[in-house]
Amino acid sequence: MKFAIQQLFRFGREQALSCLFPVIIFSSLAITKFVPLPFLPRYDWLLIIFLLTQWWMVRSGLETRDELKVITLFHLIGLALELFKVHMGSWTYPEEGYSKFFGVPLYSGFMYASVASYLCQAWRRLEVDLVKWPPFWIVVPLAAAIYLNFFIHHFWMDVRWWLSALVIIVFWRSWVTYAVGGIRYRMPIALSFVLIGFFIWIAENIATFFGAWKYPNQSEVWKLVGLGKLSSWLLLVIVSFLIVATLKRVKGRRE
Repeated sequence: MKFAIQQLFRFGREQALSCLFPVIIFSSLAITKFVPLPFLPRYDWLLIIFLLTQWWMVRSGLETRDELKVITLFHLIGLALELFKVHMGSWTYPEEGYSKFFGVPLYSGFMYASVASYLCQAWRRLEVDLVKWPPFWIVVPLAAAIYLNFFIHHFWMDVRWWLSALVIIVFWRSWVTYAVGGIRYRMPIALSFVLIGFFIWIAENIATFFGAWKYPNQSEVWKLVGLGKLSSWLLLVIVSFLIVATLKRVKGRRE
């Protein structure tokens, strides 16, 4: 029992260190919500804070330059999705800001980048490895289809449940292994998707409570984000994981 508690503590510590960027994001959202900062609108201060945080993490060695490249890619992917979703009225950023572009503040991309930051750091700290990973020609089109569904379901049928079923089929025999205190553990990759997606859904509720963005039903008073959004975050986590895993494997082959 004592050893199990020690391992749980080690695992929690590594997870907490991997979540440093998301923690800074949520802390900044909370502080700027209740403590007005001078000279600039809140959204602009958030952009400055997140840029400085990203610079400090690379400068201090908490993130590598390769991880910064992955995080930048996720920032751009997230901004593209934000621009489209805000245009379609899925949610809004009601506050003013000089760094807003077509109604989307540039800081919003960092919320997607923070997911990539967590995945990259947890991958390195826990020495993540993949067992029976599907071929490249399956993984890449699947990730692309999931991402594109966030756009095309506004004009065509929503195939998220078909894609979810396809994920289960493709990764039925796949496992992720990780090391804690020199001992390796494993879990089904599909389970890791669900767990990460669930915690991001919790984070989304915290973010909307602090006014990071608002859904239409939150325009007058904050309400809990519906469980239906959990499926969206689950698919986003799958896309994120597939991109990071593919880039890691490509880099490993080159090395």
